[in-house]
Amino acid sequence: MKTNTEKHFKISKQLIIQEVQDYFFILVGLCLYAFGWTGFLLPAGVTSGGVTGIAALFYFATGIPIAIPYFCINAVLLLFAIKIFGFKFSLKTIINVVILTFLLSFLQSIIKDPLVRDQPFMDCIIGGIVCGVGIGLVFNFKGSMGGTDIVALVINKHRNISIGKALLICDVIIISSSFLIFHSVEKIVYGLVAMSVSSYAVDMVLNGARQSVQFFIFSDKYDEVADAIIRQAHRGCTILDGTGWYSQKPVKIVIVMAKKNESVTIFRIVNSIDSHAFISQSSVIGVYGKGFDPIKV
Repeated sequence: MKTNTEKHFKISKQLIIQEVQDYFFILVGLCLYAFGWTGFLLPAGVTSGGVTGIAALFYFATGIPIAIPYFCINAVLLLFAIKIFGFKFSLKTIINVVILTFLLSFLQSIIKDPLVRDQPFMDCIIGGIVCGVGIGLVFNFKGSMGGTDIVALVINKHRNISIGKALLICDVIIISSSFLIFHSVEKIVYGLVAMSVSSYAVDMVLNGARQSVQFFIFSDKYDEVADAIIRQAHRGCTILDGTGWYSQKPVKIVIVMAKKNESVTIFRIVNSIDSHAFISQSSVIGVYGKGFDPIKV
């Protein structure tokens, strides 16, 4: 009974640590996103996509601080999200919206001048990168920023339109609407550039964290290698039977799937046990299942 209690406590402790870590990186992502908008895009008069883009249009047209329309629009969208998807689904989004509202308000009040003067193109590039990295961190640690994400989810739920396509349509409409305020095609182009750069940065953050590798390890000490990988790297192994066609001798092959950032750990484990082992490492497009990404159709 004591052993089960200790295991339960250990699991609970790990879950708490993981949750704290997730919220920390989500907070860092929100800070970057708010900084990208208030430090680069807003001073340059550039509108990107999302609810923040709509709030920016309100700011450019009326001078109302961006945080106010951002919060109001998200509050309405979140009411729909709670009704359609449930409160549990929307809880983390609500927290993120409140935090981002505060960050946008605070940073806009202290950043009065553009950080890059008289260079609107550089503003949209740098702002897009900073915002994209921020969004990527939020998504990577299971967070959501609400806004047009909710609209896209609702459209996807009721119509045969992918979430990505729905988001793209919303963002293009928002950015194009800036013509009604500035009467400038140039501003629309800047907004589209900022959106494209931001999307690319999001992909880099997400794909960089999710890249996986596959190892084929040929070693006479295959059992020790497999045990050490399971024990130290916490990755499962599969042992296959093979035949060396040159030597005509039977061999054991250890197959391991791991995250890219775990590669060095696995190499060190194998080298410490059998420095003469033959190892093949290759990148894989996707690995799904326990310990990796969930299977999504």
